Amino acid sequence: MHISAKADYAARALLELAREPARPLTCEAIASSQQVPFRFLKSVVGELRRAGLVRSQRGCEGGYWLGRPADEITLLDVARAVDGELITLRGESLAGLDYPGPASGLPEVWRRIEADAAAVLGGTTLATLLPADAGEALNRKGAA
Repeated sequence: MHISAKADYAARALLELAREPARPLTCEAIASSQQVPFRFLKSVVGELRRAGLVRSQRGCEGGYWLGRPADEITLLDVARAVDGELITLRGESLAGLDYPGPASGLPEVWRRIEADAAAVLGGTTLATLLPADAGEALNRKGAA
């Protein structure tokens, strides 16, 4: 299984936003903190915004916030927002994959791998990945 740079950078950006949900962060700040290329991150954050995983505000007080609470955003949401299909074979979906003869059982193995990966990613929220001290910030925001 290949995890794209887009999915990795997207998850890291969202975790930066989840760490301090009360204030917006710029792409520059996220790129610097996570040591990722700014231009690439800017396009990834645009995809996250279109998917509703981040919201933005322009201007000197602007930046990005999470589009939903951290406990409602899974790594599966992130991967699908930036990559579409979770696993593909030569760029094609596994859904209609069919092989003849002795290889006929192979597509089912690929589909099981995809289902298992989706289960792991779908069961992992941003909130579960945050360090314990970041969870306190989430609780303070929820109490406000």
